[in-house]
Amino acid sequence: MAVNAIPVDQRVIDIDSRRFASIEKALVELVTNSDDSYARLERAGMQACGRILVQYERHRHGALLTVADQAEGMAFDKACCILSYGGAHSALSQGLDGGRGYFGRGLKQAIFGLGCGWLETIHAGRISRIELFRGADGAYLYDDSGRDREATDSDRERLGIPGNGTRVAIVIESPQVSISQFGALVHSLANNFYLRDLLARRHVEVVHLKDGVEVERSGPVRFDEPPSVVLLGPELPGQFQHDRQTHPFTLTLRRAMGAELTPRGDERTSGLVVLSGTAVLDCQMFDYENQVGTEYLFGTVRCPALVEKLGQGVAVISDERAGLNPKAPFVAAFYRAVSRMIAPCVTAEQEKLGHLERATTSGRTAHMIEHLLQRMNLAAIHDFGIVHPPPPAAHGRRVEAVDAGAVADDADHAALRFTTPFYCRRPDHPFHVRLLVDPGAFGEHAILKVEASLSEGLTISPQPAEIPLRALRDDPRVEWTVTGASPGERGEIVVRVDGYLAWCEIVIAEHASRHSHHARPHPARRRSPRDHGEAMFNGYEFRYLGKEMDRAVYSPDERKILINTAAPTVQLYVDGRGNFRDSARLLLAELFMEVIADELARYRIGTSGRAGDVDAFLAAKRDIVCRYGSDIHLSFMGG
Repeated sequence: MAVNAIPVDQRVIDIDSRRFASIEKALVELVTNSDDSYARLERAGMQACGRILVQYERHRHGALLTVADQAEGMAFDKACCILSYGGAHSALSQGLDGGRGYFGRGLKQAIFGLGCGWLETIHAGRISRIELFRGADGAYLYDDSGRDREATDSDRERLGIPGNGTRVAIVIESPQVSISQFGALVHSLANNFYLRDLLARRHVEVVHLKDGVEVERSGPVRFDEPPSVVLLGPELPGQFQHDRQTHPFTLTLRRAMGAELTPRGDERTSGLVVLSGTAVLDCQMFDYENQVGTEYLFGTVRCPALVEKLGQGVAVISDERAGLNPKAPFVAAFYRAVSRMIAPCVTAEQEKLGHLERATTSGRTAHMIEHLLQRMNLAAIHDFGIVHPPPPAAHGRRVEAVDAGAVADDADHAALRFTTPFYCRRPDHPFHVRLLVDPGAFGEHAILKVEASLSEGLTISPQPAEIPLRALRDDPRVEWTVTGASPGERGEIVVRVDGYLAWCEIVIAEHASRHSHHARPHPARRRSPRDHGEAMFNGYEFRYLGKEMDRAVYSPDERKILINTAAPTVQLYVDGRGNFRDSARLLLAELFMEVIADELARYRIGTSGRAGDVDAFLAAKRDIVCRYGSDIHLSFMGG
């Protein structure tokens, strides 16, 4: 046995192994190593089959991964040599190879990052086996058995290598590694931009094993390029100057049509894949990275000089291999040249956003807005007595006449209301909460949505859930049984059908009445109900309103808050997909507060007979901002 430590400071391997503890990253290293070997055969004028076979056997807490090729294979001395660590030992840095492998650490970090493993390689009829593992003290070790031996037919059959070739096997046992499902693994390989060009020229297959037996095979793995139109190219020539030398490159820029692109990560589909020889060095949009207008742009840029300079020791890519290093003067010149070529296309995409008709928010932001509007609808009804939003004509006159008569006539026949808005009951005494519904006031497919906010000591049966109104045709009421465990328990039930709201409050008190009491308002004292009514703010929408309009306005006819996509401060936070960025929720808070405060203030001065009084309007608006402004902003600070 010839057991030795990997010839490098063990701390370096430790850092690398933690950084690359990923099955997908390990596969990129191993598959591209096989591709490099095939490329060397092709440059030597030899025939190469280009087959790369990945086998994956997944277990509950680990997995076995192998990658095999039928390329050059390695003699024993060379196999031992590749265990040397660092750029000074790599073939590229010594001028013996092109393409990849400058840092000389891919194989080791792939194995040690996942667990342990071994490589078996056949060259000129002889087989070498080297095992890589960690010692009891944590040291990174290898065992090369001291020599190679003659390859037998059983060796070739076991490895699937009829001539020369190499197979690397890794036992995935690190607890930091996520054990991917077979389908997810194939998908990640097909979309990994480091492999995209390779998959087009090599025959890569992934086999799913169970107890060593094949149960599934992927077929040739290929990147499925989205439908697109060519904006520049294909292979449009370009060049840049550095140190009085001219370096050529070619550029292909496309715009995806009818497909969403992934904006970041190893599986990103937007951006320009930077190729040099067979090496993929990066995927980005150069000076326009992460900028609006690039969301649907993708393509390739090929520059042979990048790898040439890398082999000469120029810091073309970062030490972490996280992409190109723009601080290097050579790379900076390349950046500027590519950025100049793509600038008109990016600008054209950005100009389209100036006329964006619609925009959307993320699901999380939409949920925040929904809760905010419900909160402000409750405030409009309860605090201001707004049963129906005043029509535009009411803005210039007193508003009582708009809804007072309707309220007097229809208070007992509301489309949706609780029998009482306030349930004050004794502890440990079950009581009924009843909701009265007029199904005929709503559409045939309307849904009753229920939201209950109850303290821990309150129990409710049945549990609140959505109810189709057609189920209430025969008995137009909903009843819950509620019990409070102790005094001080409280809660609220809010129900909604389309734009109509109703709610009730529940309080458990020691000295409450033993009997249910459903108060009836005296006819002479009728006023606007404060526990049910139509929502003043039915929703919101991003819409192109023109550059002359405000950033956000209220539409009385639609009962919606409209956010103007033509406003420059709104455009700034809408990407090329028409998605409003979550990072700009503070702007949304300002827009919603402005519109809501305007409308509530306008209603307040209208009911007091001071419509058109600017000072009264501003004073009312200040009061409303002071009262609800914090709640509005807090609604957008939940995550």
